[in-house]
Amino acid sequence: MDILKKLTEELGIKLWQTEAAVKLIDEGNTIPFISRYRKEATGSLNDEVLRSLHERLAYLRGLEDKKTQVLGSIEEQGALTEELRAQILAAETLVAVDDLYRPYRPKRRTRATVAKEKGLEGLADLIRLQLTKKPLEEEALAYLSEEKGVLTAEEAIAGAGDILAEAISDEADYRAYIRKATFDEGQLCSEAKDEKAETVYEMYYHYEEPVKKAAGHRILALNRGEAEKVLTVRIEAPEERILRYLEKKILVRENPYTTPVLKEVIADSYHRLIEPSIEREIRGELTEKAEDGAIRVFGKNLEQLLMQPPIAGQIVLGWDPAFRTGCKLAVVDATGKVLDTTVIYPTAPQNKVAEAKAVLKKLIQKYGITLISLGNGTASRESERVIVELIKELPVPVQYVIVNEAGASVYSASKLATEEFPNFDVGQRSAASIARRLQDPLAELVKIDPKSIGVGQYQHDMNQKKLSEALSGVVEDCVNRVGVDLNTASASLLEYVSGISKTLAKNIVAYREENGRFQNRRQLLKVAKLGPKAFEQCAGFLRIAGGDNPLDATSVHPESYEGAQKLLESMGLSCEELSKGGISGLSKKVSDYGKLAEKLGIGEPTLRDIVKELEKPGRDPRDEMPRPILRTDVLEMKDLTPGMVLKGTVRNVIDFGAFVDIGVHQDGLVHISQITDRYIKHPLEAVSVGDIVDVKVLSVDLQKKRIALTMKGL
Repeated sequence: MDILKKLTEELGIKLWQTEAAVKLIDEGNTIPFISRYRKEATGSLNDEVLRSLHERLAYLRGLEDKKTQVLGSIEEQGALTEELRAQILAAETLVAVDDLYRPYRPKRRTRATVAKEKGLEGLADLIRLQLTKKPLEEEALAYLSEEKGVLTAEEAIAGAGDILAEAISDEADYRAYIRKATFDEGQLCSEAKDEKAETVYEMYYHYEEPVKKAAGHRILALNRGEAEKVLTVRIEAPEERILRYLEKKILVRENPYTTPVLKEVIADSYHRLIEPSIEREIRGELTEKAEDGAIRVFGKNLEQLLMQPPIAGQIVLGWDPAFRTGCKLAVVDATGKVLDTTVIYPTAPQNKVAEAKAVLKKLIQKYGITLISLGNGTASRESERVIVELIKELPVPVQYVIVNEAGASVYSASKLATEEFPNFDVGQRSAASIARRLQDPLAELVKIDPKSIGVGQYQHDMNQKKLSEALSGVVEDCVNRVGVDLNTASASLLEYVSGISKTLAKNIVAYREENGRFQNRRQLLKVAKLGPKAFEQCAGFLRIAGGDNPLDATSVHPESYEGAQKLLESMGLSCEELSKGGISGLSKKVSDYGKLAEKLGIGEPTLRDIVKELEKPGRDPRDEMPRPILRTDVLEMKDLTPGMVLKGTVRNVIDFGAFVDIGVHQDGLVHISQITDRYIKHPLEAVSVGDIVDVKVLSVDLQKKRIALTMKGL
């Protein structure tokens, strides 16, 4: 198989782009680096296309390796024909290769191998040919053997039947037909093991839908219900049609002696050998597809969450709410440094509201706090009431934001948090993390395993390796898109930078602690184990503000400094202008990018990037994202009435809708059918995590704590 040609067709790009991307990947370049600094080579392929290409490249190379292994194994057995070789080489999936290899795969002892040991292959061949003129009971007498344990004609015929049944189940063409028929016409069914049990799976107690229409989130729900032993799940195949097909293929002559036996053999082969394995394969395929879809949604949500704009320049009070153990507070300055921590008890069972307010007023006055970042966990709603009362009593304006605290407890108990705050307890660390999440979501959230951030569905049921790889890719893309301040970044942030491993990240921090601030990017080469290749991959993504060279504060790669300087000289400008906040209107001065790029000896896409960067050095792509809603008042679920229109923040997007935080303690659900007037296949076509949206209340169920919302007609 021509892998490059196949990738080109699948991704809808040009062959030269595929060749260039594969070559760059094979040379050890990272996806963010190729996407940003090798646009000429790849024709500006973006990171999303490059990641898909990388993933498919690994699959197709694995497929080629598997073919080589299978051909070698069949050849060793002396069974490789030219026709079989051609079929294996033409196979496009691992399943197809497995089907072709099945008859030659070393088998554990089966009923058929036992029958072959008893010398019954000759009888099986005789039945298969359907030419006998005698009853099979007579033919079978020749195969009786006390020594081999074949004592009656019936036993001999049954053994021959076992050999034939296995041969039928090993036939690749039959399996391909049956798999397709089962997928196209089969029904996915589930039943409850105990109908009286009350569980979240009640809608699946008597459930049936066509296999090919089953949505990913339903497949994952059925799998979980089955794993928890609540449901029995099966695929109902078009059995009659499949049996007729097999009979048509196998019964080539009308023979009164062999036809009835072969019909039984066909039914046995299908029910005992083919059906269970095809069902396993189809369910495995459905699960894989559902997981891939869920991982894509999780990745998109995570990206939106990480790219939320930072709230800069404010002193923030982080508030980790709780009942019995009290609410942990942490005051964090504009740079993320923790200035103070304490515990207050305004919630049940203590209810010391007046005391808590007195402590809060002192803190606000002492540190000039302007913003409270409140975690959305247990007791968050009760804490919010206290905050709103307090804001009304304050002489200075203070606002609050409710922050999704998913993963904060995972972080605060981690080794990383212990290293960062050795003298704090878990609650204090959590409060500090909640404050910093508002100041710089990206820098704070990279400290948490992406799976624990909780913006997906069924993440614990998935292939964890695949999920981790995909989410790490998302974090890597976000970190490199934003860029990282080399002199303030933590090791956890640095390790997501292109070309930097965990060890290198720690070495960079160690070098900084020992030698002080980095003054220029070249100094990176003095960091232990950071060689020229790693430097090439990471330098453009690491920024140095106020260093030796103003270009070090931009995303211009050191390899393009000469071109950037020539560009400025040709315009009568100098690098020093960058330090004043960029050269506005630079792009208007370039009349012909193609000509200028040639003159400067750089590619046109690189020149366009340099011009854009010099106009606004180190600009943050997050500035274009919707900013969090700052609140000063509280709403409760009982205050909601149908028809009410509110502003909210999208907290999570899943296959069947989006959860929106409207400032009461329960997120409301906008079902996919209520998101927009046009038809959409997936909510992500219309909304993303972090979006600020207008919603109308449809219904409120106080008992079940459910709020139904709509975005239609607003």
